[in-house]
Amino acid sequence: MPIAKGRSNKRSSSSSTSYASTVTTVIFIALCVLGLWILTSNSVVPPQTTTTSGRITTDSTDTTTTTTSSSFSSSSLDKKDPPAYEDNPGNLPDDAIKGDTIESKPDEEKSQEGETKDSSKENSKESEREQEQEPEQTREEETKEKPKEGNESVEEQERQTENENQISEESSITENQQETKREENRGTENIQEENQQETETGTSMEGQQQQEQQQGQQEQENSESNGNETEKQQPQHEIEDVTNDETQQNDGSEQSKDEEPTKEEKAGETQEDSVQKETNQEEVSESNSGGSFIGGDNSGIPKESKESRKSWSTQADQSENQNDRRKDGSTNNSDDGSIYGYTWKLCNVTAGADYIPCLDNEKALRQLHSTKHYEHRERHCPDEGPTCLVPLPQLYKRPVEWPKSRDKIWYNNVPHTKLAEVKGHQNWVKVTGEFLTFPGGGTQFIHGALHYIDFIQQAVPNIGWGKHSRVVLDVGCGVASFGGYLFERDVLTISFAPKDEHEAQVQFALERGIPAISAVMGSQRLPFPGRVFDVVHCARCRVPWHAEGGALLLELNRVLRPGGYFVWSATPVYQKLKEDVEIWKGRSSKSMSLLTVSMCWELVTIKKDKLNSIGAAIYRKPNSNECYGQRKHNSPPMCKSDDDPNAAWYVPLQSCIHPVPVNEGERGTRWPEEWPRRLQTPPYWLNRSQLGIYGKPAPDDFASDYEHWKRVLSKSYLKGLGISWTNVRNVMDMRAVYGGFAAALKDLQVWVLNVVNVNSPDTLPIIYERGLFGIYHDWCESFSTYPRTYDLLHADHLFSRLKKRCKILPVVTEIDRLVRPGGKIIVRDESVAVGEVENILKSLHWEVRLTFSKDQEGILSAQKSNWRPDSYGAKE
Repeated sequence: MPIAKGRSNKRSSSSSTSYASTVTTVIFIALCVLGLWILTSNSVVPPQTTTTSGRITTDSTDTTTTTTSSSFSSSSLDKKDPPAYEDNPGNLPDDAIKGDTIESKPDEEKSQEGETKDSSKENSKESEREQEQEPEQTREEETKEKPKEGNESVEEQERQTENENQISEESSITENQQETKREENRGTENIQEENQQETETGTSMEGQQQQEQQQGQQEQENSESNGNETEKQQPQHEIEDVTNDETQQNDGSEQSKDEEPTKEEKAGETQEDSVQKETNQEEVSESNSGGSFIGGDNSGIPKESKESRKSWSTQADQSENQNDRRKDGSTNNSDDGSIYGYTWKLCNVTAGADYIPCLDNEKALRQLHSTKHYEHRERHCPDEGPTCLVPLPQLYKRPVEWPKSRDKIWYNNVPHTKLAEVKGHQNWVKVTGEFLTFPGGGTQFIHGALHYIDFIQQAVPNIGWGKHSRVVLDVGCGVASFGGYLFERDVLTISFAPKDEHEAQVQFALERGIPAISAVMGSQRLPFPGRVFDVVHCARCRVPWHAEGGALLLELNRVLRPGGYFVWSATPVYQKLKEDVEIWKGRSSKSMSLLTVSMCWELVTIKKDKLNSIGAAIYRKPNSNECYGQRKHNSPPMCKSDDDPNAAWYVPLQSCIHPVPVNEGERGTRWPEEWPRRLQTPPYWLNRSQLGIYGKPAPDDFASDYEHWKRVLSKSYLKGLGISWTNVRNVMDMRAVYGGFAAALKDLQVWVLNVVNVNSPDTLPIIYERGLFGIYHDWCESFSTYPRTYDLLHADHLFSRLKKRCKILPVVTEIDRLVRPGGKIIVRDESVAVGEVENILKSLHWEVRLTFSKDQEGILSAQKSNWRPDSYGAKE
């Protein structure tokens, strides 16, 4: 029995030893496999921070790197807005978004628990988190390792394929996003200067320092957390206005370490920047610590002062007709911006591709009682702006660039030949193959506009093109060759003509890159202030100046600056036909000779141009009231004291003479500074006792506005928006104040039409005083120009004010009508307004190039495509 018992114990001991060896071996193999798997996972998959911001946690005994959720809510990730500068909008797949929102909190909890555990368990947990984040940003190294993981690799490859386009799109735009972010960072350095110049910014130095520290820490975290990413995330293409040297220089300054960043680190930064910009587009930053707005300034220009508005009149106040038309600003503001399902139709109108809603309103035209005073050529706007789209002409092409466009344009863009047939012999326009060509002639200057311009200068040397005389009004302009060639004399000319039997003459001008509007001298005042034009020109403009007591010539007297010139080149000056003689020297008061004398205009000279076989009479408006008191007859009469010469919006013509200002410091008592000094010199009549639009003394306001727009142009618009300015010629500032935006563009080959809104302070005289031009307009109505006539529209805080008076949808539809395919718009406004405009533009298939918002202020840059709907709407 003892022997048997001993054998049993021996067998039991042997079995136990064998079992222990087996378990030990299995555990050892398992640990080896686990270790190999951990090493493989750590070496292949770097920590990803696609939608999270890195945070470094340092302890005396242990150093742990964790990833925490971005401060932006998960709801912002579900929106469909594209990242900044994105050419083709794209979104993360649903499973990637879901992974972000679910994993963010567990990541933070696990990272805190990981500090109390051994390194192998911590590495294991980190590896699990990294594996869960892999679908968000797949790398080529991962695709090489995934097939080894069996069935799970199939899913990962499918997810990788699903994300390839998104990653490609993000990488292709990263360089401009870096530039935008650097501009944002550089803006904090300018805040001290901003506070000195713009007291309303209200940003504290403490907030600036805090923001700089946060940005510096974020850049350090971005660099370290993405240091192992490969070169394959480098941008695929670059927007040409941002240089590589500048990008590299600014990248280096953002590094938390002294050494130069590697290419892999740059790739990691750009990948995270792209996603952070995407969230910035859709949500206002939660930080109020003085962060800077894109372009290096704090949310743009300071807010308008309510007190200062009391000292500025508006066109809406001055115009009784305007008040009658819009007694209630419009309580219909139901447009909520959610219009992705909106169905666009082409405008079913007789005018087709040349549709101008306020000039082609057939219903209103049929109701006119008379057309004696060209009422049928004046504005008759629909009760509500159209929301249909104007079709493109067949075979439309992107316009010829300036200056070549002055001499030729694509025929298919403006396919009208009537002027070529009727005026071709006068060198207006000719059809040459696939082009319409412009030899530079006109009815009065067959042998070229430049010779004619020099002929006027020789006749009256004091005109001083480009120095003394800077802003010119050309009446009945034809194809605007006179204004087109005055650019060579540094003169800015706004031309106008009606939409009449001279087919598309204003459209020809704008397609050529020459300023023009559709308007007529009829029963209402022109949409310009009084006493603003240095010269008014009429070359056979077919306007009956002498008729009805000279009502139309008195309108020119209203807009002509005291001491300014009227150049009249017409047959009554030099021909002896009975009709011409009667107009020129008839004994009745209707003759031009007697009318101009009674208006106290000085006939400076009558000159004949032998080359063109024409003559011109050049008059000068008086700069005092002495002559008016010496007239034998008070005809035309002096205007009443309450008749404001600046009131122009839907104001009937008045057959009267406005007296010349005589009080020192009143506008019109002195001629402006010579060009170009007048551009940046505050007008002498801006009184320091008067508050400017932004609450400072008016001259200081003027100067601050100019500096502001120069800074925005240099730091943002010229480089950071992806706009090729060589393709830009015709520009409109949809809500101008002092004209600072246009002034800042002086050195570019562009012209800017400044629009002062009828319900805004009337600053248009200031714009003219500095040698620029503009027009009054109400954006609740369509603009008086042809479709496809502007390369770039600029809207600074327009929509947030406009939506209180009318719907935004028709306004954006009008923008689509005005802008050429390939043209752009820049919107700066409150974030809510920017979002509404962005939604509408997307539904119109515009390419949203950039959206950015911070502290309830936003900016948007978008480009129009060639897209048009396939079907027409109901007959208008």
